[in-house]
Amino acid sequence: MSDNTLTEEVTVPHNISLTDTAAQKVKSLLEQEGRDDLRLRVAVQPGGCSGLIYQLYFDERFLEGDETVEFGGVEVIVDNMSIPYLDGASIDFKDTISEQGFTIDNPNAGGSCACGDSFH
Repeated sequence: MSDNTLTEEVTVPHNISLTDTAAQKVKSLLEQEGRDDLRLRVAVQPGGCSGLIYQLYFDERFLEGDETVEFGGVEVIVDNMSIPYLDGASIDFKDTISEQGFTIDNPNAGGSCACGDSFH
């Protein structure tokens, strides 16, 4: 007897992850603002010495071409143009003496300079 079970291919809208620590921080910030209609938007924009810089901000808009994935009650939204540059990236939140804030670990960044990561 052969197994004719079909495996269903799952398509992920974007391959960006948000750590539990970062998701908790985002939820905390949204609670402070008293807003439940905002998403965390992640994008790359032209600028900096490398040609592209990260943008990370709250957005109430959902635009054509946006893709969203939920992490622990937090929606992370990315525009279609940024997805290839952020594929596999992980967003974390650090709160130590030497480092505080959101960090992006991006396997697509080829190097770094004084203003951030450079992309190929």
